[in-house]
Amino acid sequence: MASPDPFSLPFEFRLEFDVHQAAEIRSCKLSRGLAVFLTVSTPIEGLRKPLKVAVLLSGGVDSSVALRLLHAAGHSCTAFYLKIWFQEDFENFWSECPWEEDLGFAKAVCAQVDVPLEVVHLTDEYWKEVVSYIIDEYRCGRTPNPDVLCNTRIKFGVFLDAIRRMEFDYIASGHYARVVHPKISSNDEPSTLLLSKDMVKDQTYFLSHLSQSQLKRLIFPLGCIQKEEVRKLAQMLNLPNQDRKDSQGICFLGKIKFSDFIARNIGEEHGIILEAETGDFLGKHRGFWFYTVGQRQGLGLPGGPWYVVEKDVENNVVFVSRNYFSVDKRRRIFHAGSLRWFTGSSPQQISGLQCKVRHGPGFYSCELKIVNNEKAQEIAVVKLDEDDQGLAAGQFVAFYQDSNCLGSGVILDSCDDQGREYHICQRALEIANCRDKSKIGEPVKIKNLEQIRE
Repeated sequence: MASPDPFSLPFEFRLEFDVHQAAEIRSCKLSRGLAVFLTVSTPIEGLRKPLKVAVLLSGGVDSSVALRLLHAAGHSCTAFYLKIWFQEDFENFWSECPWEEDLGFAKAVCAQVDVPLEVVHLTDEYWKEVVSYIIDEYRCGRTPNPDVLCNTRIKFGVFLDAIRRMEFDYIASGHYARVVHPKISSNDEPSTLLLSKDMVKDQTYFLSHLSQSQLKRLIFPLGCIQKEEVRKLAQMLNLPNQDRKDSQGICFLGKIKFSDFIARNIGEEHGIILEAETGDFLGKHRGFWFYTVGQRQGLGLPGGPWYVVEKDVENNVVFVSRNYFSVDKRRRIFHAGSLRWFTGSSPQQISGLQCKVRHGPGFYSCELKIVNNEKAQEIAVVKLDEDDQGLAAGQFVAFYQDSNCLGSGVILDSCDDQGREYHICQRALEIANCRDKSKIGEPVKIKNLEQIRE
């Protein structure tokens, strides 16, 4: 690893060193290679004293490295493990959840440098603020994003409010994002959320619905570090979890299948699967809430690949197509509500923007128009420069100008570039509206190519 002079870096990535930091580096006998990474921890102009920081520690590598960087930089750190697993009626699933292993690693990481660790029980709050919302959204046929909600309502919502009286200067986590705060002398100016140096791991999408008051309290030490460098740092610091794999899936589920969780909370109600173009009855499903637009897996239909293209929530019907990428199924325009902007108002520049409609490195160039609905609420009309068949109601869209994340909203609906919604043939609509589904007969037999050759 290269070891440039930290003070040669641009200010927004620089952490002012003091005697406490230098002493920490010497006492830990860490190589000079660590020093450059201390420069990314707290981009706050005018900072000349150690901070009192509450660090969210999950037991994973990212949050552990974030903690150690802040600690090595001389800041006073207290680690917090948020316990957000299931309520008591899910205790038969507990053996499948890795929270005990997570907490064990968190304790071991803190013990290495004698950082205090507090366990905060937020199960009830998580259930009320996130899980219940997710269940309600799936019942309505929408596809929510639990990670965005967890950041907004729990990690930097309920938790931030709970420790407000403890007088921490900032809350830190292992997110891959950058926050640039104004000068201490100009604290009334807004803080900005910027893209991470690692565009693959960038998590600004999950942070895009935070408020300005929340953003002002946050620092992300990993924002200017590549993931592979974080792994090397974990080895350099001899972290007990240095070889641990990154967590996947929804944070509160652990190893439980999402379909099992939905079945337990919403139940099952058999419905029919229809081909969108012909209205052919192809098979049955367990409930429209198990499916989202663009889904390919789990349909159990031969002759595919089949994709979910639409859902009839009222009649519990799922429409599918094998021509998912055909011209008539293109989606380029959508509406978004529940808008939240970090500056407090919609952007003045409505062209030359970019957006993300899902987590990942991909962006769309877009045009943005703000209108008011019948309730005088702001609605964003977004036109993408490319087609995206997988736009799903309930998901978030995050807006960007260069590397600056401006804010986000929730996708309400989508259409093609002519304003037309997804076309379902008349026969399919009539069958979907049929109250007595027993009259439609048996599913059409569709053979795979291999079966036809036989």
